[in-house]
Amino acid sequence: MTAMAASVVATKATARERLLAAANQLFYDEGIQTVGIDRIIEQAGVAKASLYNTYGSKDELIRAYLELRAQGRRDAIEKELAKAHTPRERLIAVFNALETLFRRPGFHGCAFVNASAEARPGSAAEQASSAYRGWSRELLLRLATEAGAPDPVELAGALQLVYDGALVSARMDRNPDVAAVARTTAIALIDAALA
Repeated sequence: MTAMAASVVATKATARERLLAAANQLFYDEGIQTVGIDRIIEQAGVAKASLYNTYGSKDELIRAYLELRAQGRRDAIEKELAKAHTPRERLIAVFNALETLFRRPGFHGCAFVNASAEARPGSAAEQASSAYRGWSRELLLRLATEAGAPDPVELAGALQLVYDGALVSARMDRNPDVAAVARTTAIALIDAALA
C-alpha cells in the first residue's frame, strides 16, 4: 500500500477506530500506565476532545483496548475449536491457539497478565482482565465437562495453570516453542483425566 493510500484509509477511519488502534499498539507494546493520553492522541491524529467525547477517560479506553484483545483471543480459540471433531480434541484445540499467538510478530506476552500487573484495584484494567479470565475458566470447565472428565473442575484448573504458565514463559523466555510443550503437557493431563 502506498503512503498516499494508507493516508486515505487512515482518514476514513473514525476517531474511535483511530484511538483504539493507537491504544492497542501503544498499550500492548509499552504498558497501560507508561503510555499517556497525549501519545495516544498524537498517534491517532485526533483532538484531545475526541478521546473524552468518545471514551470519557483513559480508563475507559483501557477497557476498550482489553475488550478488543479479549475478542481477538476468543476468535482465535473459536477458530481452533471449529477444527476439532471430538470433545478431547476441543480441549487440545485451546492449546493449539497458543502456537499462532506466540509466533505473532511483536508478541509481548498476554495483554491481560500485563494489564493486571499494572492495574489499580477496581480499575477498568482489573475488571476487563478479570472478565477475560472468567471467560477462559468457564471455557475450560465447559470443555472438560463435555469431554466427560470425572472431575471437570480439577482438570480445568490444571489446564488453566498450563495455559497461564505457557503465556508467561513464552514472554519471559522469548521462546514461542513453549506452545508445543504446553500442548504436550495438556494432552497428558487430559488423557490421564479421561482414562
